[in-house]
Amino acid sequence: MKNVLTKQRSVARIVPSMQALEGGGVLIHRAFPIPAIGEIDPFLLLDHMGPLEMAPGEQTGFPEHPHRGFETVTYLLEGEMEHKDSFGHRGLLSPGDVQWMTAGSGLVHSEMPSAGFIQKGGRLEGFQLWVNLPQRDKMMEPRYQELASASIPVGQNEDGSVRVRVIAGEAFGKEARIETRIPIFYLHYTLQPGASVEVAAPVELNAFAYIIKGESQFAKERQLAVFAKDGDSIALENPSSSQPLDALVIGGRPLGEPVARYGPFVMNTKAELAQAFEDYRLGRMGRIR
Repeated sequence: MKNVLTKQRSVARIVPSMQALEGGGVLIHRAFPIPAIGEIDPFLLLDHMGPLEMAPGEQTGFPEHPHRGFETVTYLLEGEMEHKDSFGHRGLLSPGDVQWMTAGSGLVHSEMPSAGFIQKGGRLEGFQLWVNLPQRDKMMEPRYQELASASIPVGQNEDGSVRVRVIAGEAFGKEARIETRIPIFYLHYTLQPGASVEVAAPVELNAFAYIIKGESQFAKERQLAVFAKDGDSIALENPSSSQPLDALVIGGRPLGEPVARYGPFVMNTKAELAQAFEDYRLGRMGRIR
């Protein structure tokens, strides 16, 4: 059943992202968590990787590291990233591809530029979103949902001034191919100059927008806008007369559960957190070979 839009949400906060170095020295712009804003339940983190120019031979990336208790969503805009994990899974992300990894009970993985990309160098840009898992799913078997760019549903309005890539959820009658553990929408909108769109955002979901390029009516490039839960839609407008607007609009049903978090592990209790570290130390999450 489609939502009937009745009231637009107001903007509760505008927060600039913060620069940091992660992994093997990769420049990221972190939208959250940062000192100005913490988690946005059920979301734990949003990083904007780059954009950065990598010289031929440069191998900056994210060497092997463990995860347990949540999902990582990697969305690549430019470049190539190769994924490996401790269960023998291998994958290659190209521009526009999405990898939705459910770490569940735990694994060790790495994300590094592909051999071909290292050889030639180039521009690298993308996003990683961390989605918390409900307590019932914390120890589920790890799994992957990988979508090539051409497989991601794309919708648009009648005159083509608004285009959306539907990574999770639904927009313009296009439904995502990703299966989520709780209700989530993850939409990448491109608005031509002067265009606007109303995005369904049920009031029970937490929601935010991140401006990739351009400027909306409420936020600028690399700023995070967090919406109040006072309506069931989000208005997104591009006031520019010359520049397109690119923005991620993301929302999810809050879990409202205790969070015990340290580094790569997110559980519900300190005891579960300690067990995760012990399991990793003893090699129970495997090793990349």
